[in-house]
Amino acid sequence: MRIVGWNIRAGGGRRVEMIAEQLDAWTPDVVSLCEFRATPPSRILADALAEQGLVFQEIAVDPCLPSRNGLLVASRWPLRRVKAVGAPAEPCRWLMVRIEAPLPFTLGAMHIPLTVSGRKELYLGAVERLIRGWRRGPAVLIGDTNSGRPDIDEESPVFGPRYTAWFDEFDRRGWVDAFRHLHGGARVYTWYSPNRGNGFRLDQAFVSRHLLPHLRDAGYVWGQPSNALPELNRAALSDHAALLVDFDPSATALPDR
Repeated sequence: MRIVGWNIRAGGGRRVEMIAEQLDAWTPDVVSLCEFRATPPSRILADALAEQGLVFQEIAVDPCLPSRNGLLVASRWPLRRVKAVGAPAEPCRWLMVRIEAPLPFTLGAMHIPLTVSGRKELYLGAVERLIRGWRRGPAVLIGDTNSGRPDIDEESPVFGPRYTAWFDEFDRRGWVDAFRHLHGGARVYTWYSPNRGNGFRLDQAFVSRHLLPHLRDAGYVWGQPSNALPELNRAALSDHAALLVDFDPSATALPDR
């Protein structure tokens, strides 16, 4: 079972056909997209995903503000939107669904605001409260968090103690950063500043302890057109790398308690 999380940048724009082609090549079972919008290009992308078999979809967009960034979750298996007390209150930046996969699980799609918005701390705190009281069994929280651990997830200093505390809270509550769990201290960056060119790992997937025995791989891949040349800009399809997370549903699970 493969989950792909990807910030597609500004609704996809003229890149949607290439984005759809790239997603198809990654053969996902579930896709979680940040910066999906209520615009024609995003709708074209949603239709393309349905044609690829990801026919069950939930979106979080603002139809009154079509260019506002939102979220899409698309799945091969039935899904339904669910709510949780204390979850982030950002209607276009938080979307939680229950997916009836062979190994049923809950997915929380996240797009955490920038610090300058004044809303980031509220979002971080809401996620912390959510995982402290988690009673929904196997789950993945995935998306562009605009966050990282100091030093290891940044080429220049941006992240401070608040981010260390946030990531540590996941560890204390039995959730793992999928990439770090499998790859330790490997330095990988998923977004680069257009001005300075310095990199940051802003995109993560956090896996609950119930789903951890099934985790098999997690890695970042830059989307590229099918006819891409080796020297092509890594951001040809998006300014973010995609996160591919693989699970084995047949593995022995932990008891739910």
